[in-house]
Amino acid sequence: MYVCICHAVTEAQVRQAVSEGATDVKTLKRKLGVGSECGRCIQTTLEVIQSQLEIEPNYYEVA
Repeated sequence: MYVCICHAVTEAQVRQAVSEGATDVKTLKRKLGVGSECGRCIQTTLEVIQSQLEIEPNYYEVA
């Protein structure tokens, strides 16, 4: 599924970026371009981020 049509960013790409540590929209905007054109993808991007963090919760805990 496409998350960001403007930059052809898929859900899989967002999940991969989150797995690599991009856990907020600002970072994903720099890395993938999501939310930098029309902004309609921001809510979906936030949902994908949250979903991925639920799958990998311990990975992101602060020491």
